Amino acid sequence: MNPIAKMKEAARVAWASFTPFEMLTGSVAPELVRFAGVRAGQRVLDVGCGTGVVALTAARAGAKVTGADLTPALLEGGRANAILAGLDIEFIEADVEALPFADTHFDVVLSQFGHMFGPRPEVTIAQMLRVLKPGGVIAFSTWPPELYTGRMFALTGRYAPPLPEGARSPIEWGDPHIVRQRLGEAVEDLRFDRGCLRFPALSPAHARIFMERNAAPVLKIVESLSAEPEKLAAFRADFDALASQYFHDNFVRQDFLMSRAVKR
Repeated sequence: MNPIAKMKEAARVAWASFTPFEMLTGSVAPELVRFAGVRAGQRVLDVGCGTGVVALTAARAGAKVTGADLTPALLEGGRANAILAGLDIEFIEADVEALPFADTHFDVVLSQFGHMFGPRPEVTIAQMLRVLKPGGVIAFSTWPPELYTGRMFALTGRYAPPLPEGARSPIEWGDPHIVRQRLGEAVEDLRFDRGCLRFPALSPAHARIFMERNAAPVLKIVESLSAEPEKLAAFRADFDALASQYFHDNFVRQDFLMSRAVKR
């Protein structure tokens, strides 16, 4: 198995722990759906859908929605959520670098904090644009590298093994200049906006514990440093120091970037 394939397989397993985040990411899903201008009757693809928070939100707007994710456990959660909400959504196991859909099939392609984990951005964006019809909208939410979550990913990167050759950091997708470059001439009317996710926590340490148990990048760091207590303590201290900069009134402020464009 090549390094990129190994990276994907590890992600498939590690992200199974993500379900407790759904109420947090669900709280800002409507912002992305509104920003994209999703309307009733449109065919919408939610890439890296997780347990379906964006998919459910788009379906409530009357869209015909498909959710795609690499992790089967999250897709099962999405199906259960759709049944509970009384919504008809198709959930499909899929690699963002090899989407199993026909060319120009969707009116809207969305991703909330999902597609950015595709290891090769040029492959990821080519696939998302391939399945989008001309005149259709691509829109996604990502984490700016200079703010809390982007800095958190940079922190985990300092303690983690280097990425495989050809893979890029997910936080690059939070830079508007990079988004503009990656979308290139394939799109027009590129727009940006900002939003804020308020992460409830009683202290920075409480926020870290939640991330250690449920966020794949942090979970993997803690596991990898379990035999090196001094390094683990240093990582935890660095994490708490970072979170404390964004902690206020029992929440951690997590600002995000929304990007939206129309396919030519």
